[in-house]
Amino acid sequence: MIARAYDAILLDLDGTLVDEHDRIHPRTLAALREAHRRGVRVLVATGRSELATLPVLEQLAIPAPAIVFNGAGLWCQEKRRLIEERVLSKRTLDRAVDFGERHGLLTVSMCAGVTYTLEPRTEMERLALKDMTGLVPSSPEEMRFRRAIRVTLFSETYESSGAFASAVEAWIAQPIYATHFPLNVLAHHRASRLQVVDIHPPCRGKAEGLRVLEEHYGVPASRVVAVGDATNDIPMFEAAGLAVAMGDGMREAVEAADRVIGNVGTDAIGALVEELFLA
Repeated sequence: MIARAYDAILLDLDGTLVDEHDRIHPRTLAALREAHRRGVRVLVATGRSELATLPVLEQLAIPAPAIVFNGAGLWCQEKRRLIEERVLSKRTLDRAVDFGERHGLLTVSMCAGVTYTLEPRTEMERLALKDMTGLVPSSPEEMRFRRAIRVTLFSETYESSGAFASAVEAWIAQPIYATHFPLNVLAHHRASRLQVVDIHPPCRGKAEGLRVLEEHYGVPASRVVAVGDATNDIPMFEAAGLAVAMGDGMREAVEAADRVIGNVGTDAIGALVEELFLA
């Protein structure tokens, strides 16, 4: 028997492991469970909050921690709580909320177990919130006194999410980890014109998953396969032994990957897992 080259797989959710209905392809689910049974470490690394990640973890049914909030949190499925949690400094939180208030933006503040949001003013803003869980209406004043793991800003006025992120980072002028994307890259928001910027405390993004694998399980980054589809997956692509992009992923992610497989919603990940871990 030929020894396998990798000992762990780190998986993005949206646009990668799950389709637009949050379902994992049956072949992929079976392959991941069998790989776990054979000692392969299977971890999720997502930009979602822990609340939004739970349904997928329950479907996956593999007892392992999950990277959430783009690396700012580590969820333990067995203990049902965050076992690592970075929060924004008070100054950074104030600056982020100030930016949203000054520019009239829909602002969302995500904390452990709850998400605070300003009231949407347009149908487009209302639709932007429709997939979020644990929403509680709030005000800018109230948001400033929460222990926020992330602040998300939505804007219709910037030409690109990159320009939006640059403006936000210049305004905050504090150490942060920012991710950005046009909302229409998500399957449920194809018609949206909103650009999105997520503001996190300083961290390595989804590359935190490589740290967790080494610290908790002794798996070095060189023996990890990272699978994703978007720009926020690039930090784990750059650190992993093998970076795999979905065929219909964002151009930047595809270009950063070592290998490109089939589209989301197909059995492409299942076939990859069978090849790399079960052969």
